[in-house]
Amino acid sequence: MTQPGARFRTIAAFLLAGVLMASALPVYLAAQVSRTGPPPAAPKLEKIKDDLYVIENSDVSRDALTYWGGNATVYLTNEGVILVDAKYARSHDDLVAKIKSLTDKPVKYVVLSHNHADHAEGAQQLAAMGATVMISAADRENLALAANPAWLPELTYIGQARLFLGGKEAQIYQFRGHTRGDTAVYFPADRVIALGDLLTTTPVLPPIVNYTDGGNWVDWDRSVDEVLKMDFDIAIPGHGPVVTKAQVAEIRSKMGAVQQYVRTMNREGKSAEEIAATLTKEFNFTPFRNQIPAMMQELR
Repeated sequence: MTQPGARFRTIAAFLLAGVLMASALPVYLAAQVSRTGPPPAAPKLEKIKDDLYVIENSDVSRDALTYWGGNATVYLTNEGVILVDAKYARSHDDLVAKIKSLTDKPVKYVVLSHNHADHAEGAQQLAAMGATVMISAADRENLALAANPAWLPELTYIGQARLFLGGKEAQIYQFRGHTRGDTAVYFPADRVIALGDLLTTTPVLPPIVNYTDGGNWVDWDRSVDEVLKMDFDIAIPGHGPVVTKAQVAEIRSKMGAVQQYVRTMNREGKSAEEIAATLTKEFNFTPFRNQIPAMMQELR
């Protein structure tokens, strides 16, 4: 495992220099992206605690992100695995192989942080292996809105839920920000929380909200503020390395400042192009190009 200090210094670099190409496609459409040549380097397995691991991209690039998908959190018990997120369907064999390298117990539960394909597409294959798949009721509705959905999770929750397996507990909380039904999974015994795309820490994908699926920045602020009231030491993002609670607070502060700049420039009558240029210059933050008009509409 990479030493925590080195990992957290990487995040500090993200806070100063996280830049995303403005022409990048949204992650939730990445499953549709065609490519040629060999796949990028396979994801790596990172130990966070003795019973908790993260499957994270080895290659910090847009290519790896759009091929392998988001992070997956593996929580081990003596009766089976609780898995947070299922990555793309194409990642299934690699995901299962990494879990089997840790335990001979089956995946009993898959908790999806939200409905986007880079986190949820592989869940159908895990369900076929016998896992129970769980998602917020709101994000199951988002999945159902997709054209001709072939499969939907069998279990939903509203607000909060708790999972008990092998004498261990996972607490499940519904938030709103990235989508209208984001799920965070808190492991109280380890003081670790998995946040899905409410949090991203990779330089190729800054924090983002998906307006189409009911996300917005005002609710993102509220949700991260509520998360910061919780008792955790380490946060697992939807993409990128793990961070400390203090670093989550830094990201929250940065994104609050980004939003205030958008409000100010909006009221000054600045164009979307001017706002995008200022955010890149002042914060090294470049959202997807199609996000700026929606941000301007929300942050008036």
